Amino acid sequence: MRILGLDPGLKVTGWGIIDLNESNLIHVGSGKVTSDEKKALSSRLVEIFDGVEEVVTTYRPDEVAIEETFVNVNPKSTLKLGHARGVVMLVPARFSIKIAEYSPNRVKKSVVGTGHASKKQVETMVRTLLPTSRASSADASDALAVAICHIHYSSSPITAQLLGE
Repeated sequence: MRILGLDPGLKVTGWGIIDLNESNLIHVGSGKVTSDEKKALSSRLVEIFDGVEEVVTTYRPDEVAIEETFVNVNPKSTLKLGHARGVVMLVPARFSIKIAEYSPNRVKKSVVGTGHASKKQVETMVRTLLPTSRASSADASDALAVAICHIHYSSSPITAQLLGE
C-alpha cells in the first residue's frame, strides 16, 4: 500500500510518500512543490496543481492524506491557504484516489504523542520512524507525518495490517 501525505501551502506544499510492506514503513520519496510569489494567485495555483500532479503520476499512490487548514489570525492568509488546499485536493480527486483529511493536532499526536508538539519534534520522530528519510524541508517532513498519521487512523485494510489484526 502506498500513501501520499500532503501539507498544503501557497508558497510551499510539502509531499511525502510511504509504502507499507507488511508492518514496515518504507520511505519512498519526499519533497516540496513551490509557487512563484511574484505571480498572480491563479498562476501560482496552476504551479501547485502541476507539481502535485507530477508527484501523483510519478509515484501512483493508493491513498492520499492531507492536512486540514487551521484558522489563521489573518483571514486573507487563511483564504489563500484554502485556495491552495483546494487545488491540492483536486489532483488526487481527478485520479479517483481516496482522500483523507487530518487536523494538525491529530497529525502531531499520531507521530509524537502530543497534539501540541513542535515542528522540530515532528521532524525528529519522522526521522526515527523512517530512518532512510532525508526530508529536504520542514514541509516535506510534515507531509511524511501526515502519511504516518493516515496509517494510524485510516479505516482501510492498511491499518489492520500495520496493527497485526
